[in-house]
Amino acid sequence: MRRGELTGKAWQRVEPLLPAMDGRGRPWRDHREVINGILWRLRTGSPWRDIPERYGPWQTCYERFKRWDEDGTWAGNLEDLQVKDDSLGTVEMTVSIDSTIARAHQHAAGARKRGTTTRRSTRKPPKDDKPLGRSRGGLTTKLHLITEPRGLPLTVHLTGGNVVDCTAFEAVMATFRPRRRIGRPRTRPDRLLGDKGYSSKKIRLYLRRRGIQAVIPERRDQIANRKRKGSRGGRPPAFDAITYKDRNLVERCFAKLKQWRAIATRFDKLASRYLAGVTLASIMLWLRHAELSDRP
Repeated sequence: MRRGELTGKAWQRVEPLLPAMDGRGRPWRDHREVINGILWRLRTGSPWRDIPERYGPWQTCYERFKRWDEDGTWAGNLEDLQVKDDSLGTVEMTVSIDSTIARAHQHAAGARKRGTTTRRSTRKPPKDDKPLGRSRGGLTTKLHLITEPRGLPLTVHLTGGNVVDCTAFEAVMATFRPRRRIGRPRTRPDRLLGDKGYSSKKIRLYLRRRGIQAVIPERRDQIANRKRKGSRGGRPPAFDAITYKDRNLVERCFAKLKQWRAIATRFDKLASRYLAGVTLASIMLWLRHAELSDRP
């Protein structure tokens, strides 16, 4: 086993969740070997064609990565790990939300739009599902993340890099549906920690109507406007400064995810492929935490 590959314990958890080899047609390449090749590509950020031969043909690694993205295998693996962890009572409903920017490589901006063709190629163009936005750093993608109290990712959402955090808040919360072993998925956490970028009347009203305690500090301009209005400005929103100290865990999660170079910089043309890579890296974080928890 080389650095960054699946360990024996991690493979025991992942293997039952992968599609079974039906035995029809040509023999399948070993799943563990192919996944290690995919992890090598995510860790190094190299092109798919540069995957070492010890992991098999690069076409096999990409096609299986693409197939398991489209049929929901990667997302299902992440949900299964969360369900098993929730059954032990270790996942609390105090979550943190934040976003980070990933610079888009020039290769990520080359996908053709639907309906456009070239004279030399008759292949069907890929679907234009790339959330790229032009910001101060050029073409970027913004990665929105919700984490649980230990800093493990629960849900991921992608937008263009020019999208403001408060604008995408409701879309991010709509993806928050952690499954439980018994009962329906829970869509409302008890408390939500966010920085000043999420301090707006609309977001606070959204959380109040759903019975979610907002742990979000006020911006300076909001404090000044409220004081300038005097008694008409109302009371300041409640803020738990002690609980807010745990918000740094979402920043640590971003730091761990960006250790994968194919996530720190977006090389994928399609957003679905980039999101699948983030999901796979999140799976590795959960597996790593499970291994550390099992140690005596």
